[in-house]
Amino acid sequence: MSSAAPDRVAQVEGLDKLLGHRSRLAVLVLLSDDVRLTFKRLGELLGETDGNLGAHLRKLDAAGYITADQERVGRRQTRWYSITKEGSTAVRAHLDSLTAFLESFQADDVE
Repeated sequence: MSSAAPDRVAQVEGLDKLLGHRSRLAVLVLLSDDVRLTFKRLGELLGETDGNLGAHLRKLDAAGYITADQERVGRRQTRWYSITKEGSTAVRAHLDSLTAFLESFQADDVE
């Protein structure tokens, strides 16, 4: 076992399991610049079906990572999604752990 192995285990443990799915991670990344997006726009950007996207958004909402606000646009109710402070913290920590994990492999290549 290399000396980097314990560090890699810690880095993997630092990953947020909820953000292990590319669509959930992508939702938070898309919303991370204080952007509000509609369900329809998120679906277009991610190429997800309505059912799959809805399931991912419910999981993120249950974790407190996103919020949804409804507003009337014309004759329709439109749901706008935005990231919460907890979501911003979670995506930042997840990406930091992932970056450290990937950089540990690059460091092994240099040695």
